[in-house]
Amino acid sequence: MTRAHSRFISGPELGTVVDWDFGAVDQGSLRFAAKLKAQAEAEEQARAVATRQAGFADGHAKGYAEGYEQGHAQATLEGQRQINEYISTQGEAAARTFAQLFESASSQIADAEQTMAQGVLELACELARQVLRHEFSANPNALQPVVREALSTLTVDNKAAVVRLNPVDLDVLAEVLPQEFPGLALTLVPDAAMTRGGCLVESAGTVVDGTVEKRWLRAVSSLGLESSWEAPDAHD
Repeated sequence: MTRAHSRFISGPELGTVVDWDFGAVDQGSLRFAAKLKAQAEAEEQARAVATRQAGFADGHAKGYAEGYEQGHAQATLEGQRQINEYISTQGEAAARTFAQLFESASSQIADAEQTMAQGVLELACELARQVLRHEFSANPNALQPVVREALSTLTVDNKAAVVRLNPVDLDVLAEVLPQEFPGLALTLVPDAAMTRGGCLVESAGTVVDGTVEKRWLRAVSSLGLESSWEAPDAHD
C-alpha cells in the first residue's frame, strides 16, 4: 500500500498562470437550445405577420363593405335619376304620343259610328220608301188625308179649287172629296205625271204642293239626308 503524500510546488515550477475557459461540456444540448430559440423567434415572427395580415384583412373587408355600400347608394341614386329623367322626357313624350293615338282612335271611332249611323238612316229611309210605295199602290185611300190637309190650308175666301191627282187615285176619290168638302167647288183633274199618293191643289193663285216627291224631301231633310223619292231604277 502506497501512502499518499503531498508536495509543495514552488513558484518557479508553476510557470505562467492563465485563466481556464470552460468549454461546452455538451455541444448537442447547445445546438438544441439554439434550435428552440430560433423556432420560438420564428413563431413570434409568424404571429406578428399573421396579426398584421389579419389586421389588413379586417381593414380590407371593412373597406370593401364600405365601398359596396357607397357603390350601392350611388347606383340607387343613379337609377332614380334615370327614372326621373325618363319620366320627365321620354315618359312625357310617350304620354303625348299615347294621347295623340287615343285621340286619333277616338276620332276614327266617331267617324265610323257616324258612317254607320248614316248608313242605318239611309237604309231606314229606303225601307220607308218601299213601305210607302206599297201602301200607295195597295190602299188608294191613303191619299185622302193628304188631300184633306191640302184643302184645309185654303182660306175661307177660296170658293173653288183644282185638285190634280194620279188617274188611279182620282177614280177612288172622285166621289169622296166632293162629299167631304161641300163648300168648295172642286175640280178633279187626272194627271198621269202625278205620282200615286200625291196631289197638287191650286186655288186663286195659291198652290199647295202635296206631291209625294215634295213630302218625301221635307221628311228626309229633317233627318239631315238628301234623298230623292225616285230611286234610279224605280218604276211605278
